[in-house]
Amino acid sequence: MTSTAQTDLQYVTSKDGTSIAYRTSGSGPVLIVVAGALGTGTHPLVAAIGAPLAPEHTVVDFDRRGRGDSGDTEPYAVAREVEDIEALIDAHGGRAALFGFSSGAVLALEAADALNGKVSEVALYEPPFILDDSRPPLPADYVERLGVSLEAGDRGQAVELFMTEAVGIPAEYVEGMKNQPAAPVVEGEGEVQPPSWADMEKLAHTLAYDGLVMGDTMSGKPLAADRWAGVTVPALVVGGGASEPYMRAGAQSAAGLLAQGEYRELPDQHHQVDPAVLAPVLREFLAGREG
Repeated sequence: MTSTAQTDLQYVTSKDGTSIAYRTSGSGPVLIVVAGALGTGTHPLVAAIGAPLAPEHTVVDFDRRGRGDSGDTEPYAVAREVEDIEALIDAHGGRAALFGFSSGAVLALEAADALNGKVSEVALYEPPFILDDSRPPLPADYVERLGVSLEAGDRGQAVELFMTEAVGIPAEYVEGMKNQPAAPVVEGEGEVQPPSWADMEKLAHTLAYDGLVMGDTMSGKPLAADRWAGVTVPALVVGGGASEPYMRAGAQSAAGLLAQGEYRELPDQHHQVDPAVLAPVLREFLAGREG
């Protein structure tokens, strides 16, 4: 029987010398899971998605730079995060599939575009593109305003800016989130809830990183036709049937741009997806592409 137990914390050194922390579980073809904004390799959503895939795959859950047990080296650049993923791929045989969630999906696309020959497949869940006027676009000075808050030491303000401007949560609801503890995680029972406000503040400095990963893809304008033209491997883009229309439109648009893009929609799911619903779709996609 194949063991799916997770390994102890391990490290790989990225090109710029930054130490990137990761854990693996399972065995078989390698799948690297790329967390989204405020996510880490130990986030319950990451673990819940990876666990059902571990019987057939070596699942690599890692802390993106600046998060968890990974290091951080200034100045930040999206290319450095791509190099982090490349270091993980090289440490696991030189070829891997990628799965990215939310802004992590966009980082996975950037990696697949840059690392030609090292990425075998790429799967994405709801890259949060804003490509039309169905919701307000992200302000052009969003990353700059995050920087101002962080330089002032106001991590809470940075998280609030992310929640109201990027996620689109009304300010009055954000106020309620500040005193709400993290919901308990019950394995195998529905959606995984977001972390507590205090936990989000710990990672607030990385929100600017995700803002740079997203670039101009939340500006209310269509994606350029040649965006990620280098992604020629099989690509699955998944959207939630209960998500806001802009989310579904963005996922569909991304699938249409990719050379081997395929769009799947999960009925009754939204951005905080139920891992038990998503994992079988990922398993089917990966199994169908492996020889």
